[in-house]
Amino acid sequence: MKKSILVICSLVSLVGFSALATDLKVGDIAPNFKLQATTGDYYQLSDYKGKQAVVLAWYPMANTRGCTIECKSLTEQGHLIREFDVSYVMASVDPIDDNRDFAEKTGADFPMLSDPTKTAAKAYQVLNMFKVASRVTFYISKEGKIVKIDDNISPKSAAQDMAYNLAALGIAKQ
Repeated sequence: MKKSILVICSLVSLVGFSALATDLKVGDIAPNFKLQATTGDYYQLSDYKGKQAVVLAWYPMANTRGCTIECKSLTEQGHLIREFDVSYVMASVDPIDDNRDFAEKTGADFPMLSDPTKTAAKAYQVLNMFKVASRVTFYISKEGKIVKIDDNISPKSAAQDMAYNLAALGIAKQ
């Protein structure tokens, strides 16, 4: 079953499928979450309120082609994002062990969050017909409001695109 989903997700990533059917809008308060990262730490959105903007990049499945390309972009070009006063994470509905393996294989130097219960994915309305997260990135202000929802992600240029969006949104540099 997992192999079938893996094949489907790989095919979907090749054609750039995005199933954004969300009622969340720019200006809405971003749903809080508390998810475990590949480091073992837990990340909670409310911990950043009043302190730092957050970029939450949902991805379909660890160790698939498009997700690997996106993760490597954020790893290799992460310095572009770190110029801003922002925390950025990737999140999926994969089990923590799958994400740990994925983080290790890609050299991820940022938190990769696991949502195996799909609670946060449901709150962000990113679950697609395959019951994995669609590739959608949420930009969340220091005040906890959604300032941009990007469902047109190019995995290869994800880091550059994030940096561009952060600048366009007026997120302060460090």
